[in-house]
Amino acid sequence: MDLWDHEAIDLVGPPFIKFNADGTGDFRFIAVDGSLDCRDAKRREPPRVDFTWEGNDEGDHASGRGWARLETDGSLRGHIFFHAGDDSGFRAILEEGSDLAH
Repeated sequence: MDLWDHEAIDLVGPPFIKFNADGTGDFRFIAVDGSLDCRDAKRREPPRVDFTWEGNDEGDHASGRGWARLETDGSLRGHIFFHAGDDSGFRAILEEGSDLAH
């Protein structure tokens, strides 16, 4: 992530972002976790997914929005925004042994 270092990002466990085929998803980093409501941003090139999110930041309610796109190298690049707060770019890579179909 652009705004936080690796030690902070891993604070409560391995960070992740997961997109499900039904337009939902989940994520976690630092002490932030939440659920995603995703929409295909068909008007964009390259294609990307836009999402809103709702969850917790150190136990306090938090929400925001973001986007992500699949890069040619197989990584996921995006940006996450906290409502009325911080924002950060991110890069995610597929965990070894993960199944993209789920």
